[in-house]
Amino acid sequence: MRVLIGIGASIIAVAVGSFAFSTMPSDQDIASFGTPLDGRSHSQRHNSLLALSRLKGAKIKPGEVFSFNRRVGTFSQDQGYRRAPVSYNGQLISDWGGGVCQTSTTLYNAALLAGMQIVERHRHRFAPSYVQPGRDAAVAYSNIDLRFRNPYPFPVRIDGSLEGDVLVISIIGTRSIPVKPQIVSQVRQEQNYQTFRFGNPNGEAHVRNSGKDGCEVAVYRMTGDQRELISMDTYPAMNRVVQYR
Repeated sequence: MRVLIGIGASIIAVAVGSFAFSTMPSDQDIASFGTPLDGRSHSQRHNSLLALSRLKGAKIKPGEVFSFNRRVGTFSQDQGYRRAPVSYNGQLISDWGGGVCQTSTTLYNAALLAGMQIVERHRHRFAPSYVQPGRDAAVAYSNIDLRFRNPYPFPVRIDGSLEGDVLVISIIGTRSIPVKPQIVSQVRQEQNYQTFRFGNPNGEAHVRNSGKDGCEVAVYRMTGDQRELISMDTYPAMNRVVQYR
């Protein structure tokens, strides 16, 4: 069993207060989280940042449930989104809004670290590369949403920016919280991917799918001496496919 805390090899976790946003003196950066955009296509980056621009400034009242889809709206061409690679049953296809899930995933992790109560969250079929397994949050308008409740007696709002090559989202409040939660991932089982080859073995090799190991992972939120099970996810292995031609 592997235990993952904080930053993974391809994940950048942004410490609270690491970035300065234009805030009023009374504002408190409750939690921030960042995911890397390096390796993403130009259209994926565009869609991620467009969704971020529509999240910024969202206010969540005490006890109110925030909905990603309700705030961001459709990921369609008329809303400024572009076709970009998305994973569909292990194959990359081009579809409107590819890359938006990185924004919802970044927000999800900021919400976890801020102590928000998760109401709805969905994993991807295969674990994405920009965040640790079990820490992703897929969205698809309008039936696959990310929703969470503000449990505090004061309002919070969502802020964010692009810092270098990192998409950063923060939860800002009018007060600080007494205990900062930690997120702990326990990888319980791992499944190695297999490699499948087809075509003329004397031809030139083209990798159609690079492959990815599968796993079963439990995610916990540790707040002081309290441990809360957030999710239990199983990601199948994505097989490597090589075509010779």
